[in-house]
Amino acid sequence: QVQLVEFGGGLVQAGGSLRLSCAASGRPLFNNAMAWFRQAPGKERIFVAATTWTGTNTNYADSVQGRFTISRDYAKNSVYLVMNNLEPEGTAVYYCAARTARTLLPDPGSYEYWGQGTQVTVSS
Repeated sequence: QVQLVEFGGGLVQAGGSLRLSCAASGRPLFNNAMAWFRQAPGKERIFVAATTWTGTNTNYADSVQGRFTISRDYAKNSVYLVMNNLEPEGTAVYYCAARTARTLLPDPGSYEYWGQGTQVTVSS
């Protein structure tokens, strides 16, 4: 089992930045892919970014490419999402997820473990 807890959401003005953290506990994640998804009210959960636990490969949604950066910290067993130049369309609950394979997939159904989510609100 893997437990994931997100931190760092909040209210920010358009053009601002936030850093989300995801602390993982439970079994080792050496062969896992980690990802961030977001879900706006009344909409489906969509892919934002993913990384292998080693950090060798990353993948981003087109809508955040160049503005968001996903990274991980071995020592802290954590994954991060730095979000720059935030847009009002980025208002959503952001979720950290893990899957028991290395391939980086954008489908939320491919991820077995989820955090509780953290709210990000971007004001215009």
